[in-house]
Amino acid sequence: MYEHIAEALKKPDLISLQPGLVCLRFETMKIYSALGAVRHLLETGAVKPGDTLIDSSSGIYAQALALACHRYGMKCHIVGSTTVDRPLRVQLEILGVTLEQVRPSKNLRLDQELRVRRIAEILEANPSYHWMRQYHDSIHYYGYRDVAEVIDQQVPAGPLALVGGVGSGASTGAIATYLREAGRDVSLVGVQPFGSVTFGSEHVADPDMIIAGIGSAIEFKNVRHELYDRIHWVNFDCALSGAVELLRSSGVFAGLSTGAAYLASQWERRRNDSPTYVFIAADTGHRYVESAYAKHAEAHDFDTLKPHEITTLEELRHPWSTTSWPDLRASSESRAPR
Repeated sequence: MYEHIAEALKKPDLISLQPGLVCLRFETMKIYSALGAVRHLLETGAVKPGDTLIDSSSGIYAQALALACHRYGMKCHIVGSTTVDRPLRVQLEILGVTLEQVRPSKNLRLDQELRVRRIAEILEANPSYHWMRQYHDSIHYYGYRDVAEVIDQQVPAGPLALVGGVGSGASTGAIATYLREAGRDVSLVGVQPFGSVTFGSEHVADPDMIIAGIGSAIEFKNVRHELYDRIHWVNFDCALSGAVELLRSSGVFAGLSTGAAYLASQWERRRNDSPTYVFIAADTGHRYVESAYAKHAEAHDFDTLKPHEITTLEELRHPWSTTSWPDLRASSESRAPR
C-alpha cells in the first residue's frame, strides 16, 4: 500500500512491444526526479517542511513538484509556460500551488528567458524560497536510480540501448549512468527537436515545434553530453507520425517526445538489432489531443520515414537527422582553429 499518490503515480510500466523492443511507460516521469530531489534537500537540511520551493516548468515538472511538495509538506511556486493547460492549472490550484504563467511568446528561447527572469524577481523579493533549478542541479538525477534498478531487474541480461528525449538531461542521463554503474552494457540515444541549443540545432527552426520539454533555448547544465552515443533530431511531423503509429500498433497513448523516441528506436533497431531497445514514454498523450493527435490523418506512413545521417551540424535538416555524437564531436574538435 502506498503512503501517497505520488509514490503510486511515479511507478513505470515495462511493456514488451516486439522482440527486443520495450516501452518504459510513465504516467508522469518527472515525479521520480522531484521526489528524489525534495527528499535529498530535506535529508541534508537544505530546506525544512513548510518552506517554499520554486521552479520553472513547461508542464509535467510542475505537476511533479506540486505532488512532491504535497507529499513532504512544502509550499510550491511555479512559473509556467503557456503550455501549462487548463486541466493541469486546476489541479495545481487545488493542490495549493502558486502558479504564474508568462505571457505568450513566439519562440522557445523567449519563453524560457521570461520564466527565468521572473524567478529571479521572485527570489529577490522572497530570499527564503528555494529554487529547485531542475535544469542545472544534479540532485534531479538521484530519483532515477530506482528506475534503473527496475530496468536492470526486468530486462534480460545483455546489451541495452536506452532511447529518450533530452530535456533537462536528468532522466536519460541518470538512468543510463546508474545502469552502467550496475554493470550493464548501455548505449544512450538522445532525442531532440530542431531549434534546441543542447545539441547544436538552434540554427534550424521548427515553427510547429510544441515538444518544448525535450529541447532547450538556453544551456542546461544537467545535460552531460559525453554520456550520449547517438542523437536524433526529429520535427513535429515525424514525432506525430511516431506517436500515432505507436498508438495504432500497440495501444500506448503517449506524448510527442515518446513518438519521436519510438521512431528513433525503430530506426536504430534496423541498424543494429543486438541490443534490447528501451524507449521512454515520459507522459500520456492527453495534453496533445488537440494540438497533435487530432491531426492523425496527416501522419506520414511510418515505414517510409528515414533520417538524414549527418557528420557535421551544418548538415542538419528537416524532417529528421541523426548522427553518432562522439564521432561528430571529434570531427568538430579536429576542425576547430588552434
